[in-house]
Amino acid sequence: QEEYKPGKALVEEELKNAISIHHSLATRASDYSKRPNVFYLRTADWRVFLFQAQNPEQMHSWITRINVVAAMFSAPPFPAAIGSQKKFSRPLLPSSCTRLSQEEQVKSHETKFKTMSAELLEHRSSLPEKKVKGKEYEELKQKEEYLEFE
Repeated sequence: QEEYKPGKALVEEELKNAISIHHSLATRASDYSKRPNVFYLRTADWRVFLFQAQNPEQMHSWITRINVVAAMFSAPPFPAAIGSQKKFSRPLLPSSCTRLSQEEQVKSHETKFKTMSAELLEHRSSLPEKKVKGKEYEELKQKEEYLEFE
């Protein structure tokens, strides 16, 4: 597609193809070897996109900027529904911007980090000793992937 130029109006088709970065995470694609300077962008709905920058500095700049903007403007997740507290389900992530100040947002992220770290430790320590199969295994795996990601 055409390169973005400041001041040029965006067409509806371009807006349909836009990727929302709320609750997203950009990371270096260290396991991707086909091209240099590639990074992953995992979105709130767990889609993964690959982007290639021209050089390592530009790649790190994109990663940093995306993560800073996502951290500054992503509203805290909604709590899980009461009926789904026995069965794991990822929390709903609001698409609206946060209403917290930057200081409150930092505190919110610090609290969330501590909570997720504790939940991950608890999850790993409470895994069943016998081999789990099928749906239960998938649910345990999904929860661990989510906690590691968060």
